[in-house]
Amino acid sequence: MVKAIRIAATGGPEVLEYVDVEVGDPGPGEARVRHHAIGLNYIDTYYRSGLYKMALPAILGQEGAGVVEAVGEGVSHLAPGDRVVYAGGAGGAYSEARVMPAHLLVRLPESISFEQGAAMMLQGLTVQYLFRQTYELKPGQTILFHAAAGGVGLIACQWAKALGVNLIGTVGSEEKAELARAHGAAHVINYNTEDVVARVLEITKGAKVPVVYDSVGKDTFIRSLDCLQPRGLMVSFGNASGAVPPFALSELASRGSLYITRPTLFAYASDREKLEAMAADLFGMVESGKIAVEVKQRFALRDAAEAHRALEGRRTTGSTVLLP
Repeated sequence: MVKAIRIAATGGPEVLEYVDVEVGDPGPGEARVRHHAIGLNYIDTYYRSGLYKMALPAILGQEGAGVVEAVGEGVSHLAPGDRVVYAGGAGGAYSEARVMPAHLLVRLPESISFEQGAAMMLQGLTVQYLFRQTYELKPGQTILFHAAAGGVGLIACQWAKALGVNLIGTVGSEEKAELARAHGAAHVINYNTEDVVARVLEITKGAKVPVVYDSVGKDTFIRSLDCLQPRGLMVSFGNASGAVPPFALSELASRGSLYITRPTLFAYASDREKLEAMAADLFGMVESGKIAVEVKQRFALRDAAEAHRALEGRRTTGSTVLLP
């Protein structure tokens, strides 16, 4: 038996239960992983609240790092004792150990700690596909990125700087503004004290931006559209303030034939070859020193409910991990 955080019903953080669960041997194509660190991500709250559907009862968590204890039949790319990391799949990371599909696991370089691995994989791979695939950024461009002081945001600030891209980041406090600047944001807008659209117009001298990356959702959606150049791309990749409400397609036409996409990591890392290539790109950025992964908050696994309250209360910055 191992300890895990399980939910039997959707709701607030109070539905997270610290329980004993049985972990058996891996079957064909599976591996058993002993976690050393578990990533905390906003998508976990979507599943917990019921915004995203999953079969119940369920163990939350999309991301973890640890050591392979055993592998099942047909698994050739891993062996017991390997340091591994993963992001995505069907949940189950909020546990001391788990059996999972082996194809989701990537070897973790010795130069990257378990905490860094658990803190960066989902967020780092997200930035990788956003910047290198959804819209391939070019040096000299100016872009808008919401929630620039969050876990994804701080990686985005650094990655944009490494690419020679001027990132305009939005934040909710002066403390978070300083954090985003320290990580490479060229400009920072405090949405609680400044008009985001007016400031984007000022920074870009009226040109606006070719792409907006928005993980906030409902509260920022229309303002994001108003910041785009004609034929610009709106990348909506999260719902931190709630789901974007239905809107007329004419909203895109009236602003200059805009494009919109709602991407997910799972679509971009849909097979091992793609996942390995994306992970190699991310690991290379970290090992080169262009991206520093800093764990800003640590919670014991048993305190997952408090971690969710901190995350939803916007009391966290950067990356957060749960420790078994």
